[in-house]
Amino acid sequence: MSTEHLDDLKRYVPGANEKAVAGIVKHLGIALRSKDASLVSCSDKSELDRVRDSWCKKKLALGDDDKALDAAIKEVCEKMKGDKQKHRVTFYYLLAEKFGKLDALAG
Repeated sequence: MSTEHLDDLKRYVPGANEKAVAGIVKHLGIALRSKDASLVSCSDKSELDRVRDSWCKKKLALGDDDKALDAAIKEVCEKMKGDKQKHRVTFYYLLAEKFGKLDALAG
């Protein structure tokens, strides 16, 4: 696993779960090779809808309603607002952490 993902994440979570990070990187796979696909745009509603539907609902198996998931995504956007480029691995990790799903990703 590239230390780039871990280094970016450690700015937010100094003691990040490396196995969970590896799980996210494995899940994203080839998408991380594309600069555009490796980033999350908080100003793009369709992008955020994809994060909600593909990551939160499918991968994390969250049953919360869209309003609650959208609020969590907005919270992560706010937390990362200082970053011009929001790395997808970091973004997904912060969402998984919020919902207590890191252990499932580390498995």
